[in-house]
Amino acid sequence: MGVPGSALGLLLPFILWADRSEGTGFRFASYIDDYVVLQKEPAGAVIWGFGTPGATVTVTLCQGQETIMKKMTSVEAPSNTWMVILDPMKPGGPFEVMAQQTLGTVYSILRVHDVLFGDVWLCSGQSNMQMTVLQVFNATRELSNTAAYQSVRILSVSLVQAERELEDLGAVDLQWSKPTAENLGHGNFTYMSAVCWLFGRYLYDTLQYPIGLISSSWGGTPIEAWSSRRSLKACGVHKPESIPLDSVDGPSEHSVLWNAMIHPLQNMTLKGVVWYQGESNRNYNRDLYNCTFPALIEDWRQTFHHGSQGQTERFFPFGFVQLSSYLSKENSDDGFPLIRWHQTADFGSVPNPKMPNTFMAVAMDLCDRDSPFGSIHPRDKQTVAYRLHLGARAVAYGEKNLMFQGPLPEKIELLAYKGLLNLTYYQQIHVVRQDNEIFEVSCCSDHQCKWLPAPMNMFFTQTLTLNISSCLGTVAALRYAWTTWPCEYKQCPLYHSGSSLPAPPFVAVIAEQIPGR
Repeated sequence: MGVPGSALGLLLPFILWADRSEGTGFRFASYIDDYVVLQKEPAGAVIWGFGTPGATVTVTLCQGQETIMKKMTSVEAPSNTWMVILDPMKPGGPFEVMAQQTLGTVYSILRVHDVLFGDVWLCSGQSNMQMTVLQVFNATRELSNTAAYQSVRILSVSLVQAERELEDLGAVDLQWSKPTAENLGHGNFTYMSAVCWLFGRYLYDTLQYPIGLISSSWGGTPIEAWSSRRSLKACGVHKPESIPLDSVDGPSEHSVLWNAMIHPLQNMTLKGVVWYQGESNRNYNRDLYNCTFPALIEDWRQTFHHGSQGQTERFFPFGFVQLSSYLSKENSDDGFPLIRWHQTADFGSVPNPKMPNTFMAVAMDLCDRDSPFGSIHPRDKQTVAYRLHLGARAVAYGEKNLMFQGPLPEKIELLAYKGLLNLTYYQQIHVVRQDNEIFEVSCCSDHQCKWLPAPMNMFFTQTLTLNISSCLGTVAALRYAWTTWPCEYKQCPLYHSGSSLPAPPFVAVIAEQIPGR
């Protein structure tokens, strides 16, 4: 309902041009602001906010002087919230969204400008997701490369924790913005996430329509902080009396970041999520990660689908970065390899039966000895983002015949009489170098087993032969790259011959076939 210009003077005392800083009570949700990207077709974007119970809210989408659509709803008690779902829109813009609250003869009006429709991705995790473009390789060049990407919009959620699930974000570090050198390289571990930005930029290069990127991450945090209480309960996770300090230096209380930094976004219509976390679980509930991570994915999917009134797909695409490498000072070398394995729900690759519609970027070959932020924070986030975007193109966008993950063996044959183990891969392999230690066999005798190196012997287009003559007992299992630091930078032994994607780590019982694609 509009107000004619001639009547404006008569009604002026009864019109409130609402601004969230004025505390009128009528406002959009915290993350709906100028420059916002809303999810495009086939879903409908959710617009919601707060108002006066009983009032009518009319949401209008305009382009120039043209009204594209109007939606009406009412403010519900006791939550004091209102919500509309826009009709599905093709990618593009800019548009203006106006919301008008009517209660009797009193009007309140909100506007957000320069609204685009495209794909909206949520990026979350710990410090490797939190690193900014200022901290990556070639930072100066990357920070200057924004002019062509003004339709890739960014938002960064403030670091907030809460004991209960919040309805809206408590604070936003960076409201929806066009990318600039300042907000992409604001500081170390502040805003904006380099992995998130670079992922979105690669997607834009392919899709050529607007991309919305939301960064909600906090360094040094375990998965339990990002998980709802129900998903933790499903995995039998109980609150510990203490948490190892060498693993966790961010908030570690269960669900506190889910409550404050993820749950408030649940009404948003999303395309998908990308995730980079796991370092803080190397010594904390490590053996439960093969449950807690798939449970987090399932719970986030269910929550966003329900919160968006079914607009966010029930099994939306979920991508993640498998842990990279770092120079460990610990005596045990099991933490990182086990988390890497558990990140795939112990299948070795994704998607898999426990993790449908997921994709993974292998990063164990992107080590960085000289990182000024510590070797646990490698600076090559461009390759990470590139590998992530390949997975998104294949899994989220259905691009056919696109290689998006490195080779895993589909058959393992034990040639004990020759002292050899033969691996057949489902992809063509490229052997960068021969390595005598990166493959290991579990050699068992007298009811005891130990891991022994299995040197690479011969290799062909899709086969690799290992020398296992050092095992004088029974060969029970095989594993690959099962160390915190498997190789030097981009020098792991095995890659796919066409895409240069690294072979992921795996462990397998010899009698069984390794899951492959």
